[in-house]
Amino acid sequence: MSSTVVDTMDLPAPTRALAPYIERGTADFFRTSVALFCAGLATFTLLYCTQPLLPVFSREFGINAAASSLAISLPSIALAIGTLVASALSETFGRKPLMVGAVFASSGLTLLSAFAPSWESFLVLRTLQGLALAGLPAAAMAYLAEEIHPRSIGFSMGLYISGNALGGMAGRVGTGLLSDVTSWHFAMGGMGAFGLLTALVFVLNLRPSRRFRPRSLNLTGLAQGFVIHLREPGLRVLFLVGAMLMGGFVTVYNYIGYHLLADFGLSQSWVGLVFTVYLVGIVASTFIGSLADRIGRAKILWVNMVVILIGLAVSLLPSVTGSVLGLAIITLGFFGAHAIGSAWVGRRALTAKAQASSLYLFACYGGSSVIGTIGGWILTAHGWPGVVALVAGCMGVALVAALWLSRLKPLAQPVA
Repeated sequence: MSSTVVDTMDLPAPTRALAPYIERGTADFFRTSVALFCAGLATFTLLYCTQPLLPVFSREFGINAAASSLAISLPSIALAIGTLVASALSETFGRKPLMVGAVFASSGLTLLSAFAPSWESFLVLRTLQGLALAGLPAAAMAYLAEEIHPRSIGFSMGLYISGNALGGMAGRVGTGLLSDVTSWHFAMGGMGAFGLLTALVFVLNLRPSRRFRPRSLNLTGLAQGFVIHLREPGLRVLFLVGAMLMGGFVTVYNYIGYHLLADFGLSQSWVGLVFTVYLVGIVASTFIGSLADRIGRAKILWVNMVVILIGLAVSLLPSVTGSVLGLAIITLGFFGAHAIGSAWVGRRALTAKAQASSLYLFACYGGSSVIGTIGGWILTAHGWPGVVALVAGCMGVALVAALWLSRLKPLAQPVA
């Protein structure tokens, strides 16, 4: 389409009609980047800090890999469902208040989980934590889509995803090391305290929305917004890509620890240190997000799926080096694709951007919950090669979907 479309429901309120975008290179852009980086840091630290502890839970509570993975799957599915509601709340109460409440509540619940007396009570607290955390990613993606200038959205989203990557590394490495010298209880307490620290930095740096227009809470309108997004072919395919990407990625990280412990005899500390490959994701998300701004998302999204498939093949090499190198390549491909997909959803949705973001996150975390749990059963039956086969199938679906997306014409965006 060559014409410019104006969606009056998505324009700022009259008093904010002339509010400028946040431009790259300004002080506001720097502070916003720091704040949203911390938001991403908190999200993945708190959600995935239990991942290296799954073998520990199996030993301590006498459960199998699939049951242990519920420490990841239950908060993930709670987060997925919660994002659908959180998007509506953020449209009514604003982006920043919802994000602030989410990061403080989820950090507090992580601290409480350190004192859980049983596996069942631990899972309840983890599920509540995922539900509390839901307000953060949906509102963050919508905030960036509204406040950051379109020519810098890929770079800015990449920084946010970099925070995800660093948080994923910090949580996994931190709990892996702490649980080896103390206990998983102490490790979880440390992650909760870390979450509170990032929450403070986030609150102090994020400015209130200037291009946001509050809307009354309307359940009928909410449902209609979801239907509008689900009818748009490009968004539907992006949701599928998100589900396959996150589902496959989380499955690899859920069970790589079992593989390294059982097949190569590594200690819990060494398994924790392996997760430093997340540093690759920090670089990849920002660089590839910025690259997508320049040459187009459609041209490079599919390349990342090919990179992940190569990493899966390398991880089958019968050595620790092969496993770690394969994990690094998988991480590179995932964070590059996730940065592109997240930014693309925000740009393709012409209205109710928070709802579009919440549907994408619902797909991502729903996929990680379902595929991640299935991966535990496959690990028990077929070992690491079975897990690789499952994830390769997911990436094959994502690759076909990404190639189809490359043929779509872009939608006209509302005027600034």
